[in-house]
Amino acid sequence: MSLPQDITNLQSKMSAAVREHWKAFLFEGILLVVLGLAAMIVPPLASLAVTIFLGWMFLISGIGGLIVTFWARQMPGFWWSLISAALAVAAGLILLARPMQGVLTLTIVVGAYFLAEGVTTIMYAIEHRRELSERWSWLLFAGLLDILISAMIISGLPGSAEWAIGLLAGVNLLFGGATLIGMALAARKAA
Repeated sequence: MSLPQDITNLQSKMSAAVREHWKAFLFEGILLVVLGLAAMIVPPLASLAVTIFLGWMFLISGIGGLIVTFWARQMPGFWWSLISAALAVAAGLILLARPMQGVLTLTIVVGAYFLAEGVTTIMYAIEHRRELSERWSWLLFAGLLDILISAMIISGLPGSAEWAIGLLAGVNLLFGGATLIGMALAARKAA
């Protein structure tokens, strides 16, 4: 088989699987929309939940990293792996011990990320405006929007720490859920 045939075959199998399980995608989409709306209605609670979740993720991944590092201590880079795993454990413990301070720290990181992403997107748009013709303006707009979001988050500190992470998580869940609902309904219609 050639590569295009493999891709076509894989696409048809995936389409069949989505059509067969459209109810599961619909349920997941509705659940994500409900969680997204809840996060947008009560962003401080969602911000705290995200911080605690990240704390557990860092802690568990750090412990796993320590176990693997000691298990394979003859591998090159032992000390770097050990430091990385220990930092993950420490970050997890700090986020779990002081989640409200963690929300503030994460908000600062998210604000810096949006600023860097905005500048990068604008530079990409300017660099490729000849090749992307009219579409480069959409990239420029997206970059400016990222910078605006960053300015709102950073200028509002420490108060923006209450809503920023939770609101952004809520928007992400809402759009992800809406996408799954649309996909499920389209699959149901095709079935």
